[in-house]
Amino acid sequence: MSRIEQALEKSSKLRERQGEVHPPLPVAPVLGTDPDMSRLQTDCPVQVDNPLLAALDENYTTVSEEYSKLRAMIVKLTKGETFKNTLMVSSTVSGEGKTLTALNLAIALAREYDHTVLLVDTDLRRPSVHTYLELEPEFGLIQCVKEGIPLDRALIKTGIGKLVILPAGGTLPDPVEFLSSNRFKDLVSELKTRYLDRYVIFDTPPMLPYADAQVLNDSVDSSLFVVREKMVKLQPAKKIIEGLRKTNLLGVVYNDAQSSSANSPYSYY
Repeated sequence: MSRIEQALEKSSKLRERQGEVHPPLPVAPVLGTDPDMSRLQTDCPVQVDNPLLAALDENYTTVSEEYSKLRAMIVKLTKGETFKNTLMVSSTVSGEGKTLTALNLAIALAREYDHTVLLVDTDLRRPSVHTYLELEPEFGLIQCVKEGIPLDRALIKTGIGKLVILPAGGTLPDPVEFLSSNRFKDLVSELKTRYLDRYVIFDTPPMLPYADAQVLNDSVDSSLFVVREKMVKLQPAKKIIEGLRKTNLLGVVYNDAQSSSANSPYSYY
């Protein structure tokens, strides 16, 4: 018997004499082969019944097909000599569907065999990714950056393909300062380089009233802009699009366009 086995046996007998009972340690779920990513908050697939998450639909619909097209276009635009794997999703104002676009795109990508996807909720004013997925996270992005909580304690494995969520972890009165901090930028860099085949998608606040997305835009490879039909005036949206086009804009998602399709209950695209 080795010294380690002798020590374990001695410790076990000592606890028995003292009347101590210790439950077995939980087995941590494993994602990939990286030991730093092996402990996640849940290993149970989320159960979501939300018709707005069209990319979850196993049956063909007009909307799910449009998200498949969007996925294909994103892959085409981000794959090249250098994989542009960090992507920001934003809009002009609230209510245009940026979070739903980010979620559906993340789901569509994660259900492919070639990609793992991390969706980060960086809307620290009105976070909602966890709400759509009916999650109640204990930790999130804020705790990782401000309190030093290990990243693996905040990540949530959804069970939807290879989709992992990093929730916001609450709201902040000063999100611009948070997103401008070196600690946040270091985290973005870590997320970008940890897995070579992983897409990291950031959901952000709308760009017209807030500067958050503009700050984050400096830290990501590319951006996707969501415009909802009849929601905003042309000039404000055009001004933001022109600004993004000078940096890293991949394209514009024209959301909630009226459709006369009879086989779909949705009006998106």
